[in-house]
Amino acid sequence: MPIDLSPDPAVAELAERTAAFVRERVIPVEVAHDGVVPSEAVREELQQGARAAGVFAPHVAPEFGGLGLDMVGRATVFEEAGYSLLGPLALNIAAPDEGNVHMLEAIATEEQKVRYLAPLAAGEVRSCFAMTEPAPGAGSDPDALATVAARVPGGWRIDGRKWFITGADGAAFAIVMARTTGTPGDRGGATMFLVDADNPGMVVGRHIPTLDQSLYAGHLEVVFDGCVVGDDAVLGEVDQGYRYAQVRLGPARMTHCMRWLGIARRSQDIAVARTVDRQVFGSRLADLGMAQQMIADNEIDIRASRGLIMQACWELDQGGHAGQAVSVAKTFTAEAVWRVVDRSLQLCGSLGVSGDLLLGRYLREVRPFRIYDGPSETHRWSIARRVVGRHTAATEPARVPAP
Repeated sequence: MPIDLSPDPAVAELAERTAAFVRERVIPVEVAHDGVVPSEAVREELQQGARAAGVFAPHVAPEFGGLGLDMVGRATVFEEAGYSLLGPLALNIAAPDEGNVHMLEAIATEEQKVRYLAPLAAGEVRSCFAMTEPAPGAGSDPDALATVAARVPGGWRIDGRKWFITGADGAAFAIVMARTTGTPGDRGGATMFLVDADNPGMVVGRHIPTLDQSLYAGHLEVVFDGCVVGDDAVLGEVDQGYRYAQVRLGPARMTHCMRWLGIARRSQDIAVARTVDRQVFGSRLADLGMAQQMIADNEIDIRASRGLIMQACWELDQGGHAGQAVSVAKTFTAEAVWRVVDRSLQLCGSLGVSGDLLLGRYLREVRPFRIYDGPSETHRWSIARRVVGRHTAATEPARVPAP
């Protein structure tokens, strides 16, 4: 049976328009501000430009003003948006809002969609996802969840500390993961809650100094202290938070990969242009063997990453969990993108480490991706466990029922 790997014509056309918008409108802003959006005014200006170009909210369902792309379609368009650090923000596909939109579409009640999803999808507000906690709380081990939500008349009281909550500064609401049954270390027993930013029990604390700076509004500490919400704040069903988190985490890991793959391509393009122009030892740098090896290895990493992303996205679009494909793609892409940016910087020599190119910024931005959305080590553990589990199930003698 023939296999057609070309994108849908409508998706290909949207990707072309996205690429043109990013190069013409977004990259000049990125260069002017060293890859960091300085204000809400700049964010709004970028998003207005994306609306005018017809590329805004490609992931959102048409009923909420978006273009309704599936995961495979997103892979092509998001990569083009990710060619600039600011492209995803311009298209309203940046983390954490993009993942929250996906989850709200799948889980929220009709009333919650009107109150939270519609303004988020339109770019009128921002959001955050409050799950990660200081040690020994939830991080790479979500079962360590320590934030608790207890029943009170008419609703719930949430108490706990979160940190590395991206975009919490200025977010209109948070999706909060809290334990409703059991104790830290127990599997299950978590519930998601929608908490408005003006709730007096939700206190947004300090900005955590981090290596990366391009994710809008930074990474913050957030404290929930006697944070009371109504029953209508429950997102999904009580005690089913971990199950619902999988609705968000798999696709969100892949959209991170798509966006960072765009930066890998941008880095390769910068490096190749430099090697073609740079004359050393009587020839172009691009004609020297060691430079050619780095260029070739970059191309291999970019193409391999794209293939793994597409495989995982195809499995997600079929309605499967796609856990193994997602873990493989996330682990490989996070490490491959780092290699590509690092080689590109090396190829550019002193110019690469200077502030005259953005490669130093890209290197700082992509390094944390090997930690967030699951460290590479955690994904490797999960990958190996699944492989061993399949082997064990296939080789164990068939159990004969007792008489």
